[in-house]
Amino acid sequence: MKILVTGANGFVGTNLCRHLAGRGHSVLKLDVSDADFGWGDLDRIPYGECDAAVHLAGKAHDLRKAADPGSYFEINVGLTEKIFGRAVAGNPRMKFIYFSSSKAATAETPYGRSKLAAEKFLAGRAVVLRPAMIHGPGNKGNLNLLWAVAGRGLPWPLAAFENRRSFTAVGNLCPAVEALCLRGVNGVYPIADDETVSTNRLIELMAEARGRRPRLWRLPKGLMKFAAAVGDRLHLPLDTERLGKLTEDSVVDNSALKKMLGWERMPVRAEDGMRSTFRSFMDDVLR
Repeated sequence: MKILVTGANGFVGTNLCRHLAGRGHSVLKLDVSDADFGWGDLDRIPYGECDAAVHLAGKAHDLRKAADPGSYFEINVGLTEKIFGRAVAGNPRMKFIYFSSSKAATAETPYGRSKLAAEKFLAGRAVVLRPAMIHGPGNKGNLNLLWAVAGRGLPWPLAAFENRRSFTAVGNLCPAVEALCLRGVNGVYPIADDETVSTNRLIELMAEARGRRPRLWRLPKGLMKFAAAVGDRLHLPLDTERLGKLTEDSVVDNSALKKMLGWERMPVRAEDGMRSTFRSFMDDVLR
């Protein structure tokens, strides 16, 4: 197959292009630089030669909340409309795969609302993926922040909170996208590993990757909630919002995707995927 990948030089794009090329597919890369096409080349892309397009490019969620809300719609909706319109005009039979977000399910933020708006534009005409947090080599984001905190050797004070969180290893994501390019049925599909991993287990796996013993402190939940409330007033690193993100449940059901693909389970177990990611983190440290 010949597959167009937008945002090809990003974290997910790099891993996906490497996987697809390794499987013998021809990949056309669209990105800002070091790609086959730049954003000024949309009308030069040979859409008619492509069997599928994977649209990864977009404006990511701004954890600092400093971004202009309108910019999410300009990029996540406007750019999607441009790419999709040219793709289907060039090849009406092309399979189009759009990377949305689990945030679209609640649409509580400008980012989530922009992703949902793009989904509505594509409704019934594309495969829409809503991934849980994606991780793997080259990962950037909250998982890296947790890795940095754990690397200081300090005790983890939130071990009293037992949560369940879904993640998506690139070792599961890339084969799923390849399969969707071949036979995906249009619709919205959450994607995640089969198993959940608690934050406490993440700390244990991070310690394992470093060859250390994990230090888990089960301090009273009430005490930690009080500390977070103090953090709200004093603008400390641990505030109520961050405490919630670190300890809340966030479970994604991948059964609809597996049923559509005819898979009994995802190729990579959740903890094995995490171990692979943390090994890549260690490789970066040792370079």
